[in-house]
Amino acid sequence: MSTATKRLYEGLFLVDSGEAAADWDGINDIIKKTLARGDGQIVSMKKWDERRLAYDIGGKSRGTYILTYFQGDPSKVAAIERTVQLSERIMRALIIRTDKMSTEDMEKAPPAATETTEVTAKPARAGAKTMAAKTERRGGAGASKKAEDQKPKRAKAKAARERSSKRPMGPRHRAKSAQGPQGSAKPDSGQAKE
Repeated sequence: MSTATKRLYEGLFLVDSGEAAADWDGINDIIKKTLARGDGQIVSMKKWDERRLAYDIGGKSRGTYILTYFQGDPSKVAAIERTVQLSERIMRALIIRTDKMSTEDMEKAPPAATETTEVTAKPARAGAKTMAAKTERRGGAGASKKAEDQKPKRAKAKAARERSSKRPMGPRHRAKSAQGPQGSAKPDSGQAKE
């Protein structure tokens, strides 16, 4: 009988933030049982981050990500993914092979723990928001980049409008403009008046 070599895998599990806050140990147990069904041996498991989702999944708009590293048989990873699909408490999972990951990289602090948030002063009037609060809510410095990306598009559209107004007229358009506003032909200045 041949023995399968175990590989190192990285699994990122997405669960509902409300359930994670209410029953953290229960969520961890479900992930451990899911990996155990596929003969996975957990090397490291920690909360990665809690974020707003790009789109609602099952009516949930926020999710908590749990990052795991585990040793597993490559032929059993499909069974783990199938178990996640059938689970009611795990919304999504991404499992990738990561053989070259060092133990130092596995133990690094997640981005939620390394981020520093600036405290902004209260706005002067009710309903007003500071620019820092707006960019932080929209995703940091990337939000101002979006506005910068739109500037060249506006300039291109303006240049296209200017070019279209300066186009030379074709023969049909020249004849209409030569007739004048009433549509009658202008008298030639070289002809004698009767």
